[in-house]
Amino acid sequence: MKALVYNGPGKRSWHDVPDPVIQDPEDAIVRVDAVTICGTDLHILKGDVPTVEPGRILGHEAVGTITAVADGVRGVAVGDRVLISCITACGRCEYCRQGHYGQCLGGGGWILGHLIDGTQAEQVRVPFADRSVYKLPDNVSNEEAVLLADILPTSYEVGVLNGGVAPGDTVVIVGAGPIGLAALATSKLFTPARVVVVDAADSRRKAALDRGADLALGPDEDVEGAPATLHLEDLWIRNVTITTGLVDTFSTPRLLSMLAAGRLQLPGLITHRFGLDEMQDAYDVFADPATTGALKVALFGEEGF
Repeated sequence: MKALVYNGPGKRSWHDVPDPVIQDPEDAIVRVDAVTICGTDLHILKGDVPTVEPGRILGHEAVGTITAVADGVRGVAVGDRVLISCITACGRCEYCRQGHYGQCLGGGGWILGHLIDGTQAEQVRVPFADRSVYKLPDNVSNEEAVLLADILPTSYEVGVLNGGVAPGDTVVIVGAGPIGLAALATSKLFTPARVVVVDAADSRRKAALDRGADLALGPDEDVEGAPATLHLEDLWIRNVTITTGLVDTFSTPRLLSMLAAGRLQLPGLITHRFGLDEMQDAYDVFADPATTGALKVALFGEEGF
């Protein structure tokens, strides 16, 4: 099969590699029908994630069709169309039992395209398949579903839920890239009074307004367009809360059900579409959004359109 391979900082190639095979009783092999590129992949290519070794197939977001399952897989079967989550979960460790799948101690967490070969390929091996892929309803397209692999649960869990968004709030989103626009969409599930988006790029501010932001500001307007130094000695007395996090994807089933029911709208987050064998071109477009206007790119196999 062909795959996008990381060859060290600044180096990537699309070339033939061995097909994935079952290695564990809970594995599934999935034919990739739709896949996307994440900003994290660009960081890997810059050398910012040293835990990713040269030779690794990148990618952690995809939709596909199961072509093989190991004996221990019970929840999905050959022929099922599935969402491949960016987070893999053993389901047994202390963190998984609390729903903190991103911190899995049993061999899961963020491993696809990081510690094991990922989804930017014609096929991918998915460990712990019963807890790491989700069967898709017929009325959810591959293009819609692939957004649920990472950016929708990330924006919802790490942004909206951790941020405590509630009805009537004013929500400020800094950055109108794919995650920021997904946060815009998911914050509206809680009926805030208004949503303000801040971004330096005219095109992304327009994208935010087109997708329902009430106000979009640039760095030359009424915002501080510079890094902020956090003074804890001043913040604590004002009850300021700062949270960070790796997505757990515990919300994926709920988001998927809302999407299928028409309760979650994802207008125009994918701006560019390619065939799977155009992976190199897709990377070039995604890596230069100022020129291309790219938000999220999607690539489709022959069966994925």
